[in-house]
Amino acid sequence: MRRRTALVAALPLLLAAACGTAQKSASSTSPASSGQAAASAIKVTGEVGKKPTVTFPAGKPSLTSATVKVVEGQGAPAKDGDILTANVTVYNWDGKENKAAGSNYDQGRSEFVSVSPQLPKALHEALLGAKPGSRVMAVVAKDNLSPEQIADAKQQGQDFDTMSQVLIIDVMSAALKSVQGTAVDPGLAGVKVGNPGDGKAPTLTTKTSEKAPKKLVVKTVIKGSGPEVKANQTVLAHYIGKIWGTDKKFDSSWDRGQPATFSLDQVVKGWAQGLTGVPVGSRVLLSIPPSLGYGKQGNPQGGIKGTDTLVFVVDVLGAA
Repeated sequence: MRRRTALVAALPLLLAAACGTAQKSASSTSPASSGQAAASAIKVTGEVGKKPTVTFPAGKPSLTSATVKVVEGQGAPAKDGDILTANVTVYNWDGKENKAAGSNYDQGRSEFVSVSPQLPKALHEALLGAKPGSRVMAVVAKDNLSPEQIADAKQQGQDFDTMSQVLIIDVMSAALKSVQGTAVDPGLAGVKVGNPGDGKAPTLTTKTSEKAPKKLVVKTVIKGSGPEVKANQTVLAHYIGKIWGTDKKFDSSWDRGQPATFSLDQVVKGWAQGLTGVPVGSRVLLSIPPSLGYGKQGNPQGGIKGTDTLVFVVDVLGAA
């Protein structure tokens, strides 16, 4: 099970991102200017990179979505398709208690946030163009949500007829889109890795009569220059997985067209041990024996037997 992140606390936002629900624009009876003015009355103080202090104005909450740029960062502005490493703090603005719903700062870790027009309009506008070091605020109200999302939220105690959700997002960095650098032969007998470059997926060949290693093997193909992955982090990566000796591919994020995110304490031991300490921006080859993979039971759904050694090529694009 994945950790509960700050964005997961914002239930309708998660549904919008996952389901691609078309977002509604603000109605003519609730002008965007009034929502913007109300949002601007919310005071957000503190340094980017530390949990913000948020003070809400007295009275009823605004039920119109809005976006506020709190702090301008530096560097390349975010574009659609980018994945940002961010710290998100969420409040339920009801004009009464204005309770905090979750914060990455309380969890001691960042999370990955995708910039996509499938997000609620206010959240998308807040992220689009945000630079590393930015702090942005999105007020997401019922005008950005579908009736189904509003109904689902109400079942979980969030009544968007009387409240809005406020997200303060500190953009820490942008994840890599691909691994760049000079590739070297990993030097593992029986395995070949092709590196076409230009952001293209590597090739992996595991058809061999060589005996599989009995222990975990970690080989660097391209060494990145980013921070080293820590054992408790969530990793953003592209990968391809095959079975030693058969060349059978059982999984590939490249085939799905988007990188995967996973917590290192929630994957097979070979991944957790093999990727800990790897610099972000690296391409590594992993050979994982059954004892550090799926064990004696294997993974029938993936066509993996309990005696299979797994071979992966992994591009580490980010860690949060």
